[in-house]
Amino acid sequence: MATNKNIAPRFVRTLIAGAAALACFSASAATIVITSRDAPGVGFNDPTPVAPVGGNPGTTLGQQRYNVYRYVADIWEKNLDSNVTIKVSAGWEPLTCTAGSATLGSAGAYNFWHDFAGGKPGIWYPQALANKLAGVNLSEGTPDDGTGYADADIKTQFNINLGKPDCLAGSAFYLGLDGKAGADVNFVETLLHELGHGLGFSLGLTSTSSGKRVNADFTAYTEDGLPSPWEEFMYDNTSGKSWLKMTSAERKASAINPLKLAWTGPNAVAGASMLRHLPVLNQYSPAGTLPQIDFNTASFGAPLPSSGAWGSVAVVATQPGETGPGCDPFNAANATAVKGKVALISRGACAFVQKVKNAQNAGAIGAILYNNAAGAIAPGGTDASVTIAAAGITQADGQALVAAAAAAAKYGSRGAPGAVSIAFGVDAARIAGADKAGRPLLYSPATLAPGSSVSHWDVTATPNLLMEPNINPDLGTVLVSPKDLTLPLLKDIGW
Repeated sequence: MATNKNIAPRFVRTLIAGAAALACFSASAATIVITSRDAPGVGFNDPTPVAPVGGNPGTTLGQQRYNVYRYVADIWEKNLDSNVTIKVSAGWEPLTCTAGSATLGSAGAYNFWHDFAGGKPGIWYPQALANKLAGVNLSEGTPDDGTGYADADIKTQFNINLGKPDCLAGSAFYLGLDGKAGADVNFVETLLHELGHGLGFSLGLTSTSSGKRVNADFTAYTEDGLPSPWEEFMYDNTSGKSWLKMTSAERKASAINPLKLAWTGPNAVAGASMLRHLPVLNQYSPAGTLPQIDFNTASFGAPLPSSGAWGSVAVVATQPGETGPGCDPFNAANATAVKGKVALISRGACAFVQKVKNAQNAGAIGAILYNNAAGAIAPGGTDASVTIAAAGITQADGQALVAAAAAAAKYGSRGAPGAVSIAFGVDAARIAGADKAGRPLLYSPATLAPGSSVSHWDVTATPNLLMEPNINPDLGTVLVSPKDLTLPLLKDIGW
């Protein structure tokens, strides 16, 4: 007999989106119904007059919000194949905010099922996928639990205050359908990503912090709980095991094993041929003192070139009285150091965009942000006024660059101390976002990111993928290779 549990979404993802190009999609067959739980005058029912924008013809704020939902739902409908209607409960709510940051929204499967006809035994499936495999609506007739959405497949909530002075000031949701979000948050890409999680692009009911799984009775996380459909295809290159074969302790360790957790599903592996050779930074002056440096492109600013010289590196020092390096407008010493150069700045104390904007204002031609803890970083944020390119590197590589820049001074002349100069290149032996066998990598940073770790593609993927933990400005709405790997993974788990 099939067993079902209602679960409020446990995994909140915070995304910062940018502009994205739109494209066509492949055709399949599914039906998605969107049900609002907003009160009169709120969210989808907001009567505030607005002008049509970016292909969205709505003339009230509520209409435009719904039009984006419908547009994104149409994209998913044409990429999925299910004879059971997919039910989405949608709401606009006040979520966590400050003037400089905000939770944009979240989505997740609301119901999970195991041991139903059509599914693999002993697996917790999200309801939309479970219904597709069973060929029937498993929650048909579920009594109301007081929420009004007890039978929902997916529950979504997005921040109704975004863009207000105390909630990521000046960066509201962009409700156009053309991807031209500018400094605003592209709601099309954000919603496309979040519905992907609700459909099953998520580890589900296995804990990344303990490695334990929810038991069959849904009473606790236990050593003998049931796995998610993901675990068959999650392979750790260090242990040489799939998550299905691991202990809880091994799964916990694998979730924080950077660049070692691969996806082995055949559809995603075949599609991973779209990934390019890993871009790297090479030192060309003084020659031979640093190895290649891996980097991740920032989600803001100018695109990074694929080849050629970038410039000399200048280390940004913490200024007296500031909370962290690069957080305040540069003083004379830092401004002189970075003018016409690539500013090297440690992470910490303020937003990535703030550091890069201060470097730009001081005359820097680019910026490298290095982590203040172990592991890689992918600098996120939005600021249309940032026009220089920026990259993120590990703490170890950043410290090595700092040391190399100090040591290079002796190679200069009396009037101009020497400097470390860097250029863009590729590592012909590695694929960006894949392991040595060409299998795409899941996001497993050394410091656990609850709700993001494991349930996304790794940030090293090039080109960027929709289901990375940050929404990047070069995304579209094609969900298959050679543009994306979202649908191939969903196909691997049963879609």
